Amino acid sequence: MPSDTVLAARVQAVLDIPLHQFLGMELRDPAEPSVGIWFSVDGPARNQAAVLHGGVVYTLLDVASFLALLPQLSDDEHAVTHDLTVSLLRPVAAGKRVDVVGTVLRRGRAVAFMRAEATVDGDVVAAAQVTKSVVRLR
Repeated sequence: MPSDTVLAARVQAVLDIPLHQFLGMELRDPAEPSVGIWFSVDGPARNQAAVLHGGVVYTLLDVASFLALLPQLSDDEHAVTHDLTVSLLRPVAAGKRVDVVGTVLRRGRAVAFMRAEATVDGDVVAAAQVTKSVVRLR
């Protein structure tokens, strides 16, 4: 488990990524970042058909899984995605709020397995299986 200072810095680093800011990503609970994120299907999150762009939801499913894993990483560990499989289950109209939650299924020494779901009004609209390599920081 990371120290409070390291955890806060890592969460802030995720929030400061320009793409995440551009997409309007927000923490569902700033006091507990591991419970996921949300965003609105507006502007940059829409495709030409005015529905949620698949690439946006892929990206934010990965982010939610990383935030879920953060509390399980030590101060000298980081995690990088090496496999991401996403199922887009239904379109999401402009203006809708999408909640994205990641869950750690198993954390090993070198690999972590997560699941992430994107929901709108309680209905699952996309789901992902995410595998991250746990690496040492030096």
